[in-house]
Amino acid sequence: MADDTYTPPKVWTNDTENGGAFASINRPTAGARHEKDLPVGEHPFQLYSLGTPNGQKVTIMFEELLAAGHPAEYDAWIVNIRDGDQFGSGFTALNPNGKIPALEDRTGPAPFRVFESGAILLHLAEKFDFLLPRENPARAEVLSWLMWQMGTAPFIGGGFGHFYAYAPAKFEYPINRYTMETKRIFSVADLRLGETEFLAGNDYSIADIASYGWLSAIMHGDAYNDAATFLSIHEYPNVERWVRAIDDRPAVRRGRIVNTAAMRERHSAADFDAVEDQGVLERVEWKSASG
Repeated sequence: MADDTYTPPKVWTNDTENGGAFASINRPTAGARHEKDLPVGEHPFQLYSLGTPNGQKVTIMFEELLAAGHPAEYDAWIVNIRDGDQFGSGFTALNPNGKIPALEDRTGPAPFRVFESGAILLHLAEKFDFLLPRENPARAEVLSWLMWQMGTAPFIGGGFGHFYAYAPAKFEYPINRYTMETKRIFSVADLRLGETEFLAGNDYSIADIASYGWLSAIMHGDAYNDAATFLSIHEYPNVERWVRAIDDRPAVRRGRIVNTAAMRERHSAADFDAVEDQGVLERVEWKSASG
């Protein structure tokens, strides 16, 4: 056993910063840390988010809804998680968990909140009868893959991504542990996508939107310091085929840049004109999506 092996105390009391990329915002307590109201725009949906894989789920969903002709206009306000914007009183009132994304639905008599990316996808899918089958077994298949994604993302981000790219020191055990699990997750997706065009079958659904941000960021090689090479992502050709197909969807190209350096906020379709002029929509933009 190495001399620097950590022996946990009987009761954990170390609530100080412990290093790493997000050390300044990590604490063992929840709730607001400062007073800050959230801005409110003119549209029926108010989204407070950042262009990470979790944030992209919702902006892609909104752009898909709009492309299909649904009345789903939205304002997307940026929440800078490195600056601690998610701990403002307005945001924690909307999402007690203090994580992006968070949505306020103002379409009814009284506004109400929806938080957690999977819950937001499900809410919008049901509200507009879109990308979610009404009947089983197709509905159950979509929901199963949606929940699969929600359960696996922490292993990729908080597990593999943290210890491989963000931790203040590299340790073999956690990197090996979460690398193995991340590769297993890719293997699950690859086997499934060898059977069907999309995760829940041959129709595009909210299950694909949920999984796309996480799997594509790694597949394209721009997440976690080119983790694609370390993870031998070339071993998953069915995932690559699926990623490339979703890359080409115009709504996806729009949704994935909202609340990033390319487009900090989105308040109307006209906001895409400037980035389109710069050719941003023709490129895969991942640099701000590793949250």
